Amino acid sequence: MYHQAVFDEPLIMELKGRRTLKLPHEDEKFDFNIPTGMERNQIGIGDREEFTVVRHFVKLSEMNFGADTDFYPLGSCTMKYNPKINDEISSLPGFKYLHPLQDENDIQGALKLMYELSESLKKITGMDAITLQPLAGAQGEFTGLSIVRAYFEDKGELEQRREVVVPDSAHGSNPASAAMAGFEPIEIPSYPDGTVNMEKFKEAVTEKTAAFMITNPNTLGIFEDKIVEMAEYAHSKGALLYYDGANLNGIMTKTNPAKMGFDIVHLNLHKTFSTPHGGGGPGSGPVGVVEKLKDYLPVPIITYDGKYHLSYNVPKTIGKVASFYGNFGVLVRAWTYIKMMGEEGLRDACERAVLNSNYMKRKIEQFIPVPGKPLKKHEFVASSHDGNLPKAGDIAKHLINKGVHAPTIYFPLIVPEALMIEPTESATKREMDKFIETVKETLTMKHEDLEREPTNLKITRIDDVDASRNPRPTYRIQKMSEKI
Repeated sequence: MYHQAVFDEPLIMELKGRRTLKLPHEDEKFDFNIPTGMERNQIGIGDREEFTVVRHFVKLSEMNFGADTDFYPLGSCTMKYNPKINDEISSLPGFKYLHPLQDENDIQGALKLMYELSESLKKITGMDAITLQPLAGAQGEFTGLSIVRAYFEDKGELEQRREVVVPDSAHGSNPASAAMAGFEPIEIPSYPDGTVNMEKFKEAVTEKTAAFMITNPNTLGIFEDKIVEMAEYAHSKGALLYYDGANLNGIMTKTNPAKMGFDIVHLNLHKTFSTPHGGGGPGSGPVGVVEKLKDYLPVPIITYDGKYHLSYNVPKTIGKVASFYGNFGVLVRAWTYIKMMGEEGLRDACERAVLNSNYMKRKIEQFIPVPGKPLKKHEFVASSHDGNLPKAGDIAKHLINKGVHAPTIYFPLIVPEALMIEPTESATKREMDKFIETVKETLTMKHEDLEREPTNLKITRIDDVDASRNPRPTYRIQKMSEKI
């Protein structure tokens, strides 16, 4: 059973300008130097009424933008609403106080949950085996490409297959993960309609190719309708197909990577399955594989024989990719979301995400061009490259000035002055219309006025180039010798 450690509030003592943090029942003291001028001995609210103090701090809290206050139209990020039931279930004492080193006999409920989540993800992706261990989408990519490496090393072909082919519309983590796994990324161009250039694809995919790595729908929100042909051609050259699952929200339950011919999939639970996103974590990037690759999965895997086990019986495993077994609280949230939604609910989420995306696209393309094939999936990319239109960065700053979150800008790189917009299924028509009208408003504004925005925030526009070339940090970390 778990042991719950109970700590009192740390005791803060001020001794001659130095504060010493002492944890209860411990003799060790941790010293922190607080720079002169940064110490605060009182809150500074004076003799105020309770309601004045409460209103002050509530107003400060409302200055934060969050998924509970409005929608994030961040293309490629899929910032959907996180249902509160996810947090409620993950906060149950039996989950909240688990320890990763507990005996598996004491964590059968947690193992059952993870096993069921794995089975759900297998069904959604069409894969034959799943690991929940990777702690982020990028780590999922690295895990998947490490499996590719181990597979070809086992076949004695690793020296020959040193290349991973990626489209120019790919997420930046794709070539980065390929390089980290020891491969050479080979970029191929897209057609003007936003899909992979098939001629260049066939030139690039050869007997030197270890894997072709692509997301579908792609980063322009366009479904790669030649994907089965690409899969067959890559397989004919002995290569594997890797599916970047970042955009699964646009096809969930309608089709799956297995039907397209993929061998390896990574998923972003913080995108498709409504777990928290941003702030540097926590994340979760499960990886699914077809039958011939399951013996290379990281250990442990979860098995069931009347009881649930963390099994290390994976003959050709790439080893561990995380200290323990994934970000459990995130896994609980994804399990809750899938159980709550069911297959019908997941299908509805996909359909609404695509509907919202195409609604916004049809409205915005009336005043800003949207390149590529007309039918989009979960997201679309507008281009304000026309000299008569404001720059993408100026449009983003105006949105922020109006209290509307900006979309992803300047990505993908193949679209100049890109505005990458993804409302997800969580956005209401009112929110989308407000966003559209605020973007349209920039077309009537003077260039010099746009360049001064934002004007109503605590921090106005900074000079990005100067900030990068001439950083002026306001806090200098003291050397250890200065502390002694």
